[in-house]
Amino acid sequence: MRSQDCDILIQGGGPVGLACAAWLLQKFPEAKLTLVDRNSINDADLATADSRGIALSHGSKLLLDTIKAWPTDCADIHRVHVSQAGRFGRALMTREELNQAALGHIIRYRDIHIAIRQALREIQAKSPHFIWRHTSDNHEQMNAKCIVHAEGGLFKTQDWVESGRDYGQSALVGLVEVENALPHQAWERFTAEGPLAVLPSHYGTNILNLVWCGSPESSQQRLQLNEIDFLKSLQNEFGSRIGRFLKIQDRRVFELGLNYRKHITKDNEVWIGNAAQTLHPVAGQGLNLGLRDAFLLAEKLASLFSGSTEEQTPAQIQNALESYAHSRKADRTTTIGLTDLMARVFTSNLAPIVVARGLALSALQWLPPVKTSLARQMMFGRR
Repeated sequence: MRSQDCDILIQGGGPVGLACAAWLLQKFPEAKLTLVDRNSINDADLATADSRGIALSHGSKLLLDTIKAWPTDCADIHRVHVSQAGRFGRALMTREELNQAALGHIIRYRDIHIAIRQALREIQAKSPHFIWRHTSDNHEQMNAKCIVHAEGGLFKTQDWVESGRDYGQSALVGLVEVENALPHQAWERFTAEGPLAVLPSHYGTNILNLVWCGSPESSQQRLQLNEIDFLKSLQNEFGSRIGRFLKIQDRRVFELGLNYRKHITKDNEVWIGNAAQTLHPVAGQGLNLGLRDAFLLAEKLASLFSGSTEEQTPAQIQNALESYAHSRKADRTTTIGLTDLMARVFTSNLAPIVVARGLALSALQWLPPVKTSLARQMMFGRR
């Protein structure tokens, strides 16, 4: 097996790896870049893949718009209502408060995956040294000056564990039909077992994405319930703010936890997206953080490899990656810390914590600067 050389090797063809390749080639079309993708070259194979709704911030939309990678089927969020079941404290965030077109968007995972693949194909036509290799291909051994790990994966399915925690939670996801939903509104309700989110979908105003977090035992029991008993249980937990729950479909369960690398670079290697950090979905930040990783890494690598006609030395590559890691530290630390705090605090039933989180939600409602600051962190990350 003979070797093949490239400047940059991206391992992983999920949304983060694809977006990183697209942004890099957009900034530097002559890049000697190879992308290794375990998916088939044919998008039709993904059309029936993961249909769960993924929360993308408006900041992520603005980034993906730069490569024309935004799906037509999506649901915008204009308002987010946050409360805790059976306790005081609530907050309402609106797009008007932030002077933004939307607070966020809900998109099926497969739709965002396919949209970025199609955007990359458009850019590929103008990138003579780009190679998009699929794992079904006969591979030659790759020698790369810089290796980007974007393999991703879900918690407990990854082949690495460094730092983090197992929350002892699972998320039951599905599509739920409701009687009287408000258009473009998301609901986040914190229960004794974890967050319960009801989010818009592109199927229509009254068909919503459900994310119901609880103990692994409770989640499995809910998965096995017949439809009538499941909807009754959901109604009791959520309340009647959006009327009756009428139907549930496509129920699935995912285990939840935090897994992150303390150091995201080593020599000529760098880790981004879920290969660098896997988060609890409580604030919907996982893919958004990964896309910010990809965008800023693409800027750094494009600048490094396009800035000189001379051969880049290992020291220069290592310095560039360390500079990238330093630039990502504040955003990673803040997002990981905030998500972890919310996942733990909003599942505690200790009286002092229950009171404190009620006060925190009330503070968000009555202290607009605090609410605005938190919302901007969720939308655009720490800059």
